[in-house]
Amino acid sequence: MVIIEVSLLSGFIVTSRSRMLLENRTIVKKIEVKANVVYIYLEKLNDESQTFTLQLEQAIQVKNLKPASIKIYDYYQPGGLQISYYLGVGR
Repeated sequence: MVIIEVSLLSGFIVTSRSRMLLENRTIVKKIEVKANVVYIYLEKLNDESQTFTLQLEQAIQVKNLKPASIKIYDYYQPGGLQISYYLGVGR
């Protein structure tokens, strides 16, 4: 099982529409939102390119917004962790 762990930008929440669109993908096993982190559980990944779009909504205005992390790892072998950072589209 592969986990995509998306830390939300400060002041942002994930939209319910975004959750629904992700849950409808056959590769997605489960989605959890805990505090400021979204966990997307995938059955497995292969060599095919996959794109996941997570729509966020700004709930609180935050100055000097810092990048948030996206971590991708195998649940059973977390040593192969991949980390990226994002600021969102249009920032």
